[in-house]
Amino acid sequence: MPIMEWNEKLSVGVASLDNDHKKLVALVNELYDAIQAGKGADKLGPVLDSLISYTVFHFQNEEKFFAQTGYPASAAHKQEHEALTKQAVAIQTKFKSGAAGTLTLEVMNFLRNWLINHIQGSDKKYGPHLNAQGIK
Repeated sequence: MPIMEWNEKLSVGVASLDNDHKKLVALVNELYDAIQAGKGADKLGPVLDSLISYTVFHFQNEEKFFAQTGYPASAAHKQEHEALTKQAVAIQTKFKSGAAGTLTLEVMNFLRNWLINHIQGSDKKYGPHLNAQGIK
């Protein structure tokens, strides 16, 4: 059973970024399923790595659109991205140093809640701006 599901409330009105968000939801669910199934570090590590690398890729996509369109809230939005990236890398570092118990339900709830709140809050704000600039 997934920890989160994509729905239209998560749409920002930009197809490529919505697709990125769908992929992030799928990766969060994949990590959650692996934890729930009691998978070992050899299975969890690659899923965590994929989640983090895709998150960074997605943030770069958003920030590229911000730069192209002169999005006025880009600095604050980028700070949110940097803060999550630091937190995710810290989790990854602990996990890789042998703290397999790092990937807990608490961490999964944090990731889910951050993603939902970020998309429905900060990300929703850039949709109209990007749409007005011809990015749909």
